[in-house]
Amino acid sequence: MTVGISLEQLTTWLFTQGLRVVLIGLLAYFTVRVAGLGISHFEEIVRLRAGNNADKIELVERVHTISGLVTNAVNIIVWSAASLMMLEELGVNIAPLLTGAGIAGLAVGFGAQNLVRDVISGFFFILEDQVHVGDVVEVNGTSGLVEAVKLRTLVLRDLSGTVHVVPNGEITTLSNKTKEFSYAVLDIGVAYKEDTDHVSAVLHDVGADLEADSDFSDSILASLEILGVSEFGDSAVVIKIRIKTRPLKQWMIGRELRRRIKKAFDTEGIEIPFPHMSLYFGEASKPFLAQQAETGSVPTLETLEQEGEQPRKTQRRIRTADSEAESDGGYE
Repeated sequence: MTVGISLEQLTTWLFTQGLRVVLIGLLAYFTVRVAGLGISHFEEIVRLRAGNNADKIELVERVHTISGLVTNAVNIIVWSAASLMMLEELGVNIAPLLTGAGIAGLAVGFGAQNLVRDVISGFFFILEDQVHVGDVVEVNGTSGLVEAVKLRTLVLRDLSGTVHVVPNGEITTLSNKTKEFSYAVLDIGVAYKEDTDHVSAVLHDVGADLEADSDFSDSILASLEILGVSEFGDSAVVIKIRIKTRPLKQWMIGRELRRRIKKAFDTEGIEIPFPHMSLYFGEASKPFLAQQAETGSVPTLETLEQEGEQPRKTQRRIRTADSEAESDGGYE
């Protein structure tokens, strides 16, 4: 038995089904190209309109992230549809293929539930603009700079340079520390003898000077706020202050603010409590006391007994106020 295709049949196929296959391929190619060019053009327009405006950098980054996702989605959808149409023109029955693909998709869906969950979560992260590249976030207790936002994972790099890859589906708590603006919050401890109104006035002047400084004014969005006395510590009155900054600038402004406050307090004679220890020596320290008595530095035991003072064998530590440093969440 001889199997062959006549020239007439081949010509007929080429000018019917063959031509349709070529046209489908060309149509798919041009559709993908036009979509890609349109998305790139839109992204370029957004970037040009944003210019160097720091307030619109977030929008540009978001558009860039979404553009990549849309481009990939268009490629997959168009070429998948074109492939099925080509197979049908070649005489392949695509109904069993679609049925098999549906069953395979169902099986994969059951076997890759975590993967599907991660992809869906990542899509909504990007769609809702919860986080984007360049943010400083805290995810499930881990803080870091966002280096990549993918459909499946979120990539963070902490202050020590360690990279953390977190599956999107496992993110239960996400705190964005650089969303639109930030605050540098400081707890300032002063001695109980200080006048809090005077201290507040000094802090206000320090904030005004910092805001007027051209090296820092671009990073500050609002004047320093004196929130008032927030705590009576063991040895200090704590005054809470904050200043509104651009995203990622709160730690730099906070460090400079602390430096200037220290200098201003030194100038005004305002005491900042610090740890110190008082030691009292008893009978076990006679040789030491006797040695010091010879130099006239401390009274002798006989003098103490004559004055009716009883030495004590105690050791006491005086605690100070809590640290003034603001926590940066592991990233600065």
